[in-house]
Amino acid sequence: MVRKTKPWSGCLQEGISLFVLVLLSAGPSFAGWFWQNPLPQGNPLGSVSFIDANTGYAVGGSGTILKTTDGGASWVRLTTGTTNYLRSVHFPVDAQTGYAVGDSGRILKTADGGSTWTSQASETFNQLLGVYFPVDAATGYVVGIYGTILKTTNGGSTWLDISLGGPFWHYSVHFPRDATTGYLSGTAGTIMETTNGGVTWLNLPSGMALNHAIQFPVDATTGYVVGSGGIILKTTNGGYNWSHLASGTTWDLHGVCFPVDATTGYAVGFLGTIVKTTDGGSTWTSQASGVTDYLLGVHFPTDDRTGYAVGEGGCLVKTTDGGATWNCLTKGINKDLGGLYFAGSADTGYAVGASGTILKTTDGGAAWMGQTSGVIDLLHSVQFPVNAATGYTVGASGTILKTTDGGADWAGQVSGTPNGLSSVCFPADAQTGYTVGEVGTILGTTDGGAAWSAEFSGTAEQLYSVHFPVNPVTGYAVGSSGTILKTTDGGAAWTSQASGIANILFSVCFPADERTGYAVGEVGTILKTTDGGAVWTSQASGTVSWLWSVNFLPDAQNGYAVGSAGTFLKTTDGGASWMRYSSGTEYGLFDVRFPGNAQTGYIVGGSGTILKTTDGGLVWVEEERSEGRGRRSEDRFTAVPNPFSREMHVTYQLTSPSPVRLTVYNVSGQVVKVLASEPKRAGVYQTAWDGCDESVRHLPSGVYLIRLEARSYRVIRQVVLVR
Repeated sequence: MVRKTKPWSGCLQEGISLFVLVLLSAGPSFAGWFWQNPLPQGNPLGSVSFIDANTGYAVGGSGTILKTTDGGASWVRLTTGTTNYLRSVHFPVDAQTGYAVGDSGRILKTADGGSTWTSQASETFNQLLGVYFPVDAATGYVVGIYGTILKTTNGGSTWLDISLGGPFWHYSVHFPRDATTGYLSGTAGTIMETTNGGVTWLNLPSGMALNHAIQFPVDATTGYVVGSGGIILKTTNGGYNWSHLASGTTWDLHGVCFPVDATTGYAVGFLGTIVKTTDGGSTWTSQASGVTDYLLGVHFPTDDRTGYAVGEGGCLVKTTDGGATWNCLTKGINKDLGGLYFAGSADTGYAVGASGTILKTTDGGAAWMGQTSGVIDLLHSVQFPVNAATGYTVGASGTILKTTDGGADWAGQVSGTPNGLSSVCFPADAQTGYTVGEVGTILGTTDGGAAWSAEFSGTAEQLYSVHFPVNPVTGYAVGSSGTILKTTDGGAAWTSQASGIANILFSVCFPADERTGYAVGEVGTILKTTDGGAVWTSQASGTVSWLWSVNFLPDAQNGYAVGSAGTFLKTTDGGASWMRYSSGTEYGLFDVRFPGNAQTGYIVGGSGTILKTTDGGLVWVEEERSEGRGRRSEDRFTAVPNPFSREMHVTYQLTSPSPVRLTVYNVSGQVVKVLASEPKRAGVYQTAWDGCDESVRHLPSGVYLIRLEARSYRVIRQVVLVR
């Protein structure tokens, strides 16, 4: 087979057969998981704010804040202390003081150019969608869902709730010249004006269904609104009358920017749409963005030539010629990746996914190289059983591919089935292997795939995972409706085991022998057996996310599971307890591998996600909070002094009767002390911790985590013990 090569353009690719992705930095700038694809990261970006043509910030999903000081040539991901989606960012005067707002009422402020971000008390849990400081860094406004409007006059030390209430969502707020006269836009065609700094708001009907963004470029006379269906509105009398402009598109528009005056402006939206006007909106011309991501924000900081747009999939695009050309600043691919395998070390690995994607790294993910698979089918699973030379991958429509030269060439094998194949396992060598898939399909080979024969599974359920832990004789397969199958004769016969559930099981792993194994599935299902599957026992995962993959180190104690909404779980005690940590994304995560030790691991998932950790991935998920109003959980839970040497006092408040569990963990996720575990009435409680474990042994100096679990919220505090 002749290997074909194709040059990589350096932009985010939707469908390519070969690319090289090089990690631009030497390593992560923060603990936990960091991105290897796409770069600089893959979370959706909802807003962008530049101070000049070089220094700017972009915010988005999972608490992402990016900063550039070289016009987008390189980006640094800043530590924000939150996993909330950040929807809007604004630096009103200079590159030092800025604000970001987002989900669960989150307001962040920096006064040092993003080096540190401080959470401000918004007194709401509502999703916040827009922030704007008209003149300086003192007086600003924030808008959000359910009519939320907040105002500060002291740089966010306090926020005054001036909300209108009701069902309407306010997406955007803009004050053109001062902090007195301003406008907001939102759902149901909402456009509102205030002329007294938000004390009162006048409704200005627009006749649109959804208004995403509003801007008055120069003064309170001429303004523009963009929204659903490609509609653009313009007013020349302060919003009292609005005229519909022909945008030339029917796609939703989400961002608008008139950088200098009311004549030249840009609007961005769905499927990479960018339109431009140079005559005050009389005509709009479509521009080629080069991307198909939904663009959510646009900003031209100093003139109408150099500008930036951001959107879903971590998309970053830039123009320096007024939009005649737009260059993609995001590198990598955005195809879903479903399978991951490391061949013999933590350096050489393979990832497979949608459209026949196969990637390889030989340097621990510093570079991922695209390989030519020769197929366009979705590939689900990959394995290199002995070394990094001979491997197999399987996928949709009965696809089986094999390589004997480390992926330089992949050759198709005859599976004999049109059914999709979900998992492949070669337990001992590159000759004897198994694959499973749709309609109870099980195939086996004893000659390296030269011939695959069907085995009788006894079920028509879809099988998602197969594992032979020690040899090609004893193996397990799991699938839909709680199906668990076992063979003890190399697949000649498969016997059904009682899982005790009807949930789909997506992954099975027996890490060390044929007796102790784990299976995971939908709605947070985790099962464990210690007797070869005679009995499967449910374990508490602490999540209702769908779990797509489970893998353990050979000790059968340290294990990992990943799933929907960026879920990453870890156990250090064989599943007796599972702790959730932040993966840094909300994309579905489909496979996880820790090849060799508990520190270095990799995850693959949706939209091309490749994540790596070198510290075990132990960044805690912040507190879970429900929508509504009330005090933030950080106000209800304190631990002082911090750091401490002899005794720390932990105080917490319950607004209603609730079961309470107050637990101290080390940074490896192991329980060292339970401070409380009982039902309590509403009220304020305080307990002390003396830095000892359950056996009253003094713990060493270091970082510890105190977790409060109550009925309505969960909070984690990081504390430092100094001996």
